Amino acid sequence: MGMIEQFVGPGGEPFRIFFAPGRVNLIGEHTDYTGGYVFPAALDCGTWVAVRPSADGRFRFFSTGFAQQVECTADELAYRPEDGWSNYPKGVVWHLCAQGVELPGCELIYHGNIPNGAGLSSSASITLATAYALSALADSGMSKIDLIKLAQRVENEYLGVNCGIMDQFAVGMGKAGQAMLLRCQTLEYRYVPLALGDYRLVIINSNKRRELAESKYNERRAECEEGFRIVQAHLPHRADLGSVTVDEWESVRQHIPSAVIRNRLEHVVRENDRVQRSAEALVQGDLHTFGHYMKESHQSLRQLYEVSGKELDALVEAAAQVEGCIGARMTGAGFGGCTVNLVHHAQIDEFRRRVEESYRGATGLTPEFYFCEIGDGVREIDREAESCPF
Repeated sequence: MGMIEQFVGPGGEPFRIFFAPGRVNLIGEHTDYTGGYVFPAALDCGTWVAVRPSADGRFRFFSTGFAQQVECTADELAYRPEDGWSNYPKGVVWHLCAQGVELPGCELIYHGNIPNGAGLSSSASITLATAYALSALADSGMSKIDLIKLAQRVENEYLGVNCGIMDQFAVGMGKAGQAMLLRCQTLEYRYVPLALGDYRLVIINSNKRRELAESKYNERRAECEEGFRIVQAHLPHRADLGSVTVDEWESVRQHIPSAVIRNRLEHVVRENDRVQRSAEALVQGDLHTFGHYMKESHQSLRQLYEVSGKELDALVEAAAQVEGCIGARMTGAGFGGCTVNLVHHAQIDEFRRRVEESYRGATGLTPEFYFCEIGDGVREIDREAESCPF
């Protein structure tokens, strides 16, 4: 018996299979919700969903990762805390219906291999996989950009998470072997080849759950909004903080009375500059300069934006001590989750051994190492494909 049949039994209409990846942000942290630049890439791990119309018009949500199974009608799609993980796909169904997409009831079975709470965007992966699958099933004609915006609204309006659009965009528009330089305010983007040569991206999960991430995220966002109101009074031609240049910031920073808020804006403005310089360094094949910007980014997130934490700092410091590691930084919202590292392939084993030993000694926690490839964005796949878990 296959994985699907364990949930719904044999028979019925055939299932269609869809996949949405997780993502890693190479550089550009806490810049998306101020309209600035980010530099994410889609991964080859993610969320698969098998979907078919149900015989009775009801929606049923199953997951290989959670015992809880949720069933509802189209009139029972309101957010309910007790529905747990299924609120993500329920929110997608609610928003599609609100936009006039005529959905049949559906059976949806999910399987994922993104670690929960690691900051690799499992939430955007599940919402976009659902949106893309149901849109295809209903033949809605919605574009990927439409679905990306819808997935962000699910997080903002249905789930109450005040996130920017980076995660959904990377999950939706990813391309194998490429990172994306994205301006979040306008959604202008371009692909930048990740030609890493002898180096590999190594993602390390701190295994520190991100308990503070949501509350601190909202706090930092409010601080940036407060600071930008002062900046805009002196730079009225700038509509968002993400468009403020380093030179412009230097000309107005003295007008910010709060040292804390001044630090927050200092990070955002200079991080936006680092993102653009990082993309150009990769275009030029200058990996060491790219790695240098990764290190600068982490120090800024640690000292100015204060969203790191002892676990992430311990990982970055341990990585920096290993020959062959030319870049290391936290990635994601912070306060736990993952770091992303640029490591020479010949040093991978030594890197893993020494970082694990050092980190365990500093924190008592055991890290997990992911050697992901850069993959394509959301798509439909063949059930017979080698990568399909169903």
